[in-house]
Amino acid sequence: MGSGDSEMHVLAVDDSSVDRAVIARILRKSKYRVTAVDSAERALEILEMEPSVDMIITDYCMPEMNGYELLRKVKESSELREIPVVIMSSENVPNRITRCLEEGAEDFLIKPVRPSDVSRLCGRVRH
Repeated sequence: MGSGDSEMHVLAVDDSSVDRAVIARILRKSKYRVTAVDSAERALEILEMEPSVDMIITDYCMPEMNGYELLRKVKESSELREIPVVIMSSENVPNRITRCLEEGAEDFLIKPVRPSDVSRLCGRVRH
């Protein structure tokens, strides 16, 4: 299976079912294939089975493992580190944003995420 014309696959991670539905809908409208999960642990399980994900978009504030910790795990993994990770948060906390970007996040979006945010990301994702 080549990745020629196939849809890009985005893993959306958010413990809020409402936020998960919103981001999945925006991504699907932008012609992404979306796998939506409710925790960072579940995201890591999916990535183990399917490391061909093109982008991870994750909430920052989640129980057990937050978005920053998920980002670190992805960037520490030789198989996964090339996958762009985008962090979302409803709180605009500059030092949190800086820390995520320094750790290798592709972008930091403030919720509510808008379609324009997603179209901006399209240009950055590996094909």
